[in-house]
Amino acid sequence: MGFFERYLSVWVGLCIVAGVGLGYAMPGVFASIAALEYAHVNLIVAVLIWLMIYPMMVQIDFGSIKDVGKKPKGLVLTLVINWLIKPFTMALLGWLFFKGIFADWVDPQTATEYIAGMILLGVAPCTAMVFVWSHLTKGDANYTLVQVSINDLIMVVAFAPLTAMLLGVTDITVPWDTLLLSVALYVVLPLVAGYITRRRLENKGNNMQGNGAVDALVSKFKPFSVIGLLLTIVILFGLQAETILSQPQDIMLIAIPLLIQTYGIFAIAYFAAKRMKLPHNVAAPACMIGTSNFFELAVAVAISLFGLHSGAALATVVGVLVEVPVMLSLVWFANKTRHWFD
Repeated sequence: MGFFERYLSVWVGLCIVAGVGLGYAMPGVFASIAALEYAHVNLIVAVLIWLMIYPMMVQIDFGSIKDVGKKPKGLVLTLVINWLIKPFTMALLGWLFFKGIFADWVDPQTATEYIAGMILLGVAPCTAMVFVWSHLTKGDANYTLVQVSINDLIMVVAFAPLTAMLLGVTDITVPWDTLLLSVALYVVLPLVAGYITRRRLENKGNNMQGNGAVDALVSKFKPFSVIGLLLTIVILFGLQAETILSQPQDIMLIAIPLLIQTYGIFAIAYFAAKRMKLPHNVAAPACMIGTSNFFELAVAVAISLFGLHSGAALATVVGVLVEVPVMLSLVWFANKTRHWFD
């Protein structure tokens, strides 16, 4: 591991502090960054995530994707966690904490909106950052691509009715512009760019030389990918600095059930993967996909349904703030327990 990767948790912590500090000291700068968005997708964050995803797409061997169907267990695990378990456990935890444990600290209307925001996070499986988590756990890039693609196809059909059922709201309007733009930016475009790059590298020589050139390119991009991750953290926390400093108690209340949900879902998925005897390079990404969230979609729907300054919107934002540090801790755990799957 390089210097950046070895101390990644330290850099993340420093970037969180720096993001909050800069966001408080220079709110105008971050307001300008926030304004650079389309369909609730921040374009600067999109570029940084693209920078992280592109080298991972270069690693995908398209000739091997057809072999993914020979190992369906990982796909089954992802789909069961994402669509049959995660949305319902999120709704249950939201109800348990904000209608029970925290009922005396939050008024009923706000509590209902917090639960709604949590549900929106639970129904939206990750599309973009999961490629980063897969890469950091040395996951099978081909398998991860197929897992994400199938989840995206199901999300197009299942997101609205599942959200409507759990929220008890019938007029759910899916923000198709957010959904389609995110899939295009985070999956389609980097996939096409990675495919073209790989073909050109492979055509320069024989297969072995081509693979060596691919590895060399990925190695060169690694520092930029880490920098992209760290800048993303600075921007995300900078954009929400005012909320973090003005509503620390509410953020803490929302974060507690979200943390329980995230670690709990990962534990269920990881235990199931071990019992299913999945290889680690399939098991780790499958669990990451089931654990992380498509926060752009969740935030967009929360704003459209409940308003920009609603409790639901705040809950989805807290989901963004919690996700990156927590997912990095799960990456560390997955790497430390790789031997469990030998």
